[in-house]
Amino acid sequence: MPKKKSPGMPVQKILRKIRPEWIKHVGRDLARGMDVRAGFEQQLDRFFDLLEQSVTTGDPAWMDSILLDWAKSSTESNLEEGLYHVSFIINRMIALTIQVANETLTKQQSIDLLAAIIPVYTYGLSVVARYEMETRVAHISDEMQRVQKQLERIDRSKSAFISVAAHELKTPLTLIEGYASMMDDLARDARDSGMGKLLAGVNSGIGRLRAIIDDMIDVSMIDNNLLRLNFQPAQVGQIVDVLRKEAEPVMQSRRLQIDATEFEGSRQWIYVDTQRITQALRNVINNAVKYTPDNGKITISGRMLPGFIEIVVEDTGIGISQEHQSIIFEKFGQVGSVGLHSSGKTKFKGGGPGLGLSIARGILEAHGGAIWVESPGYDEKAYPGSTFHILIPARTESADPEMSRLFDTLEKKFKPNVETNTSTHNTAS
Repeated sequence: MPKKKSPGMPVQKILRKIRPEWIKHVGRDLARGMDVRAGFEQQLDRFFDLLEQSVTTGDPAWMDSILLDWAKSSTESNLEEGLYHVSFIINRMIALTIQVANETLTKQQSIDLLAAIIPVYTYGLSVVARYEMETRVAHISDEMQRVQKQLERIDRSKSAFISVAAHELKTPLTLIEGYASMMDDLARDARDSGMGKLLAGVNSGIGRLRAIIDDMIDVSMIDNNLLRLNFQPAQVGQIVDVLRKEAEPVMQSRRLQIDATEFEGSRQWIYVDTQRITQALRNVINNAVKYTPDNGKITISGRMLPGFIEIVVEDTGIGISQEHQSIIFEKFGQVGSVGLHSSGKTKFKGGGPGLGLSIARGILEAHGGAIWVESPGYDEKAYPGSTFHILIPARTESADPEMSRLFDTLEKKFKPNVETNTSTHNTAS
């Protein structure tokens, strides 16, 4: 008759047998390397109790409470550095459990123990990984919100400074303008040509400063959603004609060529704030002039799109690198070193505060339009050029009935010209 195999020791008893050594080994090992806080041993007691409960019931979910507590206890440095310290603890516990089992138990008892607790440890690792990932995602989200709020505060402070500075500068500038005008009158009466030339330089500087202050006020209005539009019927082609003629002196002095072509929609009457749209297009054209070398060319064209009129301003300038193509539309979005820029508004690579394109974008977005730029890149030898795309809503109705009647009258009056006018306007130095 074969010898009956004696039953092995129950896993619960095996766990109780190794408990003292397990807590001693795990506590000593983890505390030595991790600056574990006081009370860690009590935490290990709790962990072992739940481990035993999980093995006894066959349900590893008993471990969830302590695993969640440990995962949520991640320090700020752990989170910032992307360290998953609880996963490390569980992995070390597995290794130390095997070590303690080999040192304390028989071979069979070790096998029985590991067979019972390894599934619990494996479950724990998966739970911890999920908890730690959720904790880290929450931390990153909180950090992003904090940074966003900080950026918003900085932007508000910047806008407030711009607004206050612009308004504070206007008063003394007005006084300077008044005194300069009186001095100009005196110089003319005295027929002092030398003084007249000096005052011309002063007035030029005053005009430039006035333009900068006006730009600062416009930026402040755009930032604070205070830009009010006065919609009137206008033709994009007429606005381009005015700006082309306005640019002629600069074009001649810099030997630049500007071509403006008629296109479908250029003579269509639409409702826009004529003054603001003119300002936006002027800023884009001035930008093209600024970054196109002497003897270069600027082309203004366009097309009709569903619901929009697109204006395209191309230049043969130095181009814009990919990483800077969005920056240039931000406030003070100067590219390159400020020290390398001149103060001239239309000189090649002329400087300025970097507000022109930001204002243009604000005006166009206030209309419901858009602006973007395309360029192969930046090159001061090859001159790859840049192409600015401007979308203006083709709004043909006004909320004002009187304005609508005026619009209809203008449209009927000029309709024959639209049908027959297919000429191309070219102005070259």
